[in-house]
Amino acid sequence: MPPTLASLVHHSALKLTVRAGEDRLDVPVRWAHVSELADPVPYMEGGELLLITALKLDADDPEAMRRYVKRLAGAGVVGLGFAVGVNYDEIPGALVEAARDEGLPLLEVPRRTPFLAISKAVSAAIAADQYRSVTAGFAAQRELTKQALTGGPEGLLAAIASQVDGWAALYDASGAVVATAPEWAGRRAARLTADVERLRERPAPASSVVGGSGTSDNDDRVELHSLGTGRRPRSALAVGTAAALGTAERYAVHSAIALLTLTTERSRSLQAAEQRIGAAVLRMLLAGEPEHARTVAGDLYGGLLDAPFRLIVAETVAVSSVRIAADAPARVPSAAALAAAADTDGDPLEALTEVVESAAARSGEAVLVVPERERLMVLAADGGAAVTACGEYAVALEAARTREQASAGDEDELVVGVSAPVGPIAAAAAYKQAEQALSVARRRGRVYVEHEQLASGSVLPLLADDAVRAFADGLLRPLYEHDATGRGDLVASLRAWLSRHGQWDAAAADLGVHRHTLRYRMRRVEEILGRSLDDPDVRMELWLALKATTSAE
Repeated sequence: MPPTLASLVHHSALKLTVRAGEDRLDVPVRWAHVSELADPVPYMEGGELLLITALKLDADDPEAMRRYVKRLAGAGVVGLGFAVGVNYDEIPGALVEAARDEGLPLLEVPRRTPFLAISKAVSAAIAADQYRSVTAGFAAQRELTKQALTGGPEGLLAAIASQVDGWAALYDASGAVVATAPEWAGRRAARLTADVERLRERPAPASSVVGGSGTSDNDDRVELHSLGTGRRPRSALAVGTAAALGTAERYAVHSAIALLTLTTERSRSLQAAEQRIGAAVLRMLLAGEPEHARTVAGDLYGGLLDAPFRLIVAETVAVSSVRIAADAPARVPSAAALAAAADTDGDPLEALTEVVESAAARSGEAVLVVPERERLMVLAADGGAAVTACGEYAVALEAARTREQASAGDEDELVVGVSAPVGPIAAAAAYKQAEQALSVARRRGRVYVEHEQLASGSVLPLLADDAVRAFADGLLRPLYEHDATGRGDLVASLRAWLSRHGQWDAAAADLGVHRHTLRYRMRRVEEILGRSLDDPDVRMELWLALKATTSAE
């Protein structure tokens, strides 16, 4: 511990005597300073033991001494050392009384004790305390390294919590709590999610301090530190203590940060290797070799291949080509998904990877993630956390896109297609399903489309394509031009006749005309278009064209 006034008083070589402030001798001394100025306060930083001989002081004036001592105490001076036998044979009563009234420790320094000896004693004690702190820090570093190697992140958290006499928590890339030590700290750590999110917005390395106001028993002083060497932190460390960290505790925290960063970077290297294995497993599945895929996957992805999974295919499209879908799903994304979607800085595919992997890690499920050129492929358990997180993230993106209406910019937008649940034998079919869903997502201006939505929905939304609309406009334009002359209503008549499956009486009744009039109009349609309505392909094309133009209106 640092030197205190009590330790100086008990120093056998200094022979100091306490004349006032006996109950405040346990205060740490940051430095010993000699000054004969009448007002040394401008040169004080706080925590000093001030040494004087009263060369320029009227130490017998009670009022002057009260003002002098009051200013020293206000500046944070922790004690006053008065040398007797120099200018005064003993400490004047006015100074002793002022020190007692203010509660400022007053030490009598005998003539044979030079101020230099006191300064040396303070300096030596400070150096010894720093050496002990550094030694303790190195010991803590050895223990933390041992725990990191044998107990993993959990063991390291337990060690750092013990070193600082507090608690520690580790957060993943999404800001969720991964582990805490001790276990009771989980609820406290969860309250800092928003602070971790703000920390992640800053370039690594970054740190911040929250709490510590002392307004409640649980109001810890918490230090947050980002972990990782990349542009964006991949995780964060929280260390909660009742007071500010000392030198030894600071060494321990910095060691923990370094070790966790190394662990994080090592995890990234392992992740890259896992991705290469995952790419090989996926290629074997798509080639119809599920048994070979199981062999290569082993325990790494083996559990994923034993249950129904979904194949997710994601890619980016230029924002200028995105068309906002009017029928976007009215789902409410989770808070975590909204927070992830709010971060528009960076690669959308990398952001989706982070969301999926973090969700899988928190739930303890396997997930296979394969970046492939300008797209991302994910194999995840049906109904699992990874698929759910992907959907919620996409909904949050879609909600944000709808609000902004795809404002002009150079950023790329994410589109995702998801297959139906399948087993390893049907992986190739799942890939086709995901591709189809992805194609529909691009055409509809959607972020996320599942294959089941295509099978259970209507074909009409698929007509909302510029090429289809152009075809419909070209096919029906002669009829619209004819109707514009006021010589009949061929478009409405054609729509009514097709909707009644060619039944003349029913269609004529819908239009309120005679069936012979309707027959005449249909002959005019055939003449103008140069096509026979007896051909089912012609009737189908005309019906779809009418639907496409109606949806466009």
